[in-house]
Amino acid sequence: MSSRVTGRDDVSPAPAEIDPDYPIDPVPAHARRSLFSLAIVLLGFTFFTPTMLAGAQIGAAFDVTSLIWVLLLGSAVLGVYVAAIGGIGARTGLTTVMMCRYSLGTRGAKLASLLLGGTQVGWYGVTVATLAGLTASALEWQGRATEIALMVAGGALMGVTAYYGYRGMYALSVVSVPLMLVLAGWVTWRSLEEVGGWSGLTAIEPGGTMPIAAAVTIVVGTFASGGTQAPNWTRFARTPTVGFWACVVAFLIGELLMLGFGAVGALAFGEGDFVLVLYQLGLVGWGLVFLVANLWTTNDNTAYNFGVAGAEIADSRSKKPFVIGGVVVGTLLAITGIYDNLIDYLVWLGILIPPLGGVVIGDFLARWRGGMPATSALPAVEWRNLAVYVVAAFAAWVSNEAGWFIPPVVGVVVAVAGVLAVQRGRRPAPATTGA
Repeated sequence: MSSRVTGRDDVSPAPAEIDPDYPIDPVPAHARRSLFSLAIVLLGFTFFTPTMLAGAQIGAAFDVTSLIWVLLLGSAVLGVYVAAIGGIGARTGLTTVMMCRYSLGTRGAKLASLLLGGTQVGWYGVTVATLAGLTASALEWQGRATEIALMVAGGALMGVTAYYGYRGMYALSVVSVPLMLVLAGWVTWRSLEEVGGWSGLTAIEPGGTMPIAAAVTIVVGTFASGGTQAPNWTRFARTPTVGFWACVVAFLIGELLMLGFGAVGALAFGEGDFVLVLYQLGLVGWGLVFLVANLWTTNDNTAYNFGVAGAEIADSRSKKPFVIGGVVVGTLLAITGIYDNLIDYLVWLGILIPPLGGVVIGDFLARWRGGMPATSALPAVEWRNLAVYVVAAFAAWVSNEAGWFIPPVVGVVVAVAGVLAVQRGRRPAPATTGA
């Protein structure tokens, strides 16, 4: 049974005035999508070359048996968390930042929009830098000016499908996802061939060390921000079950595949950068085509995320100006060298972002399962939940510093439990229904 919301206080305008991606309105029934459609778009998001880079760096620190368990644990944590918040998005029909209006208040949600939108702008820069480096190496183009020109061109190109919304992203993902599976499968086969099969792979000794908690945090960090914003797509699901399973397919299975492919390449070739593994394998021509398509599908989803976050901040029914602005900022970040700080960036995402999703999940369970009212009924700041977020993020940071347990899990659990505690007995009356 879907929760229904008004989303806004005024009478809905004529359809021609509304962005067909409904950045600040509940997605109506006629715009809902199938499991296949959602899974393809979300797989396009998670099939991401820097995810393989993270897998490669983790792979260099563990023997094969331990590595498998680490990747399974990290992907399971991420998949369950994203599926939970994705199912809520399908029930409400709202983006993550719009749900934050209910959890943090109409003004408090601006903090969430800045945090989620800002981290996605950073990811956009990481991907633009990856694309430029790959292209320059493949074509043997030299010079900083050439690299910057590629970043500018790539940054502009990858924002195009996000500008046109869900339909543009779906069309691109239908082509890119199968191509990426072919590429990753080919790399894995060649990697195993390089080391003499599975027995040769298991005989490789790890070249470094890494605490299990840190490795799992990196896995979760690869899509901590993006996964928290899964409702941006699952709100298009026809049922909450469809939204839940689309997230499981993309963020558990898809994420696990990408990490595993990257790790196997690192173990086989002793190279932490997956892009360099590809070149060692001689994959330049088709590899460039496949990977450009792969990076594009992720970055248009990323641009879509900061587009709807900007729309929430400005209370605008159009995401397009914010897509353009985020593309410009993300490209400038790429030029400054954000790619070089990827692992530290992932660790901080794993600390700061999951507690926010935990607040949304906890608040939905505590107060909004029966429906969600018009935003005029909401406070400017929901101080109880905001305080819980701060405590949960601090708990995740302490967990990371102490090397105790898994920081993203600590953050989510503390956030969910904290919100359930502070909102106990404050369940609102049945909400008004709307679109």
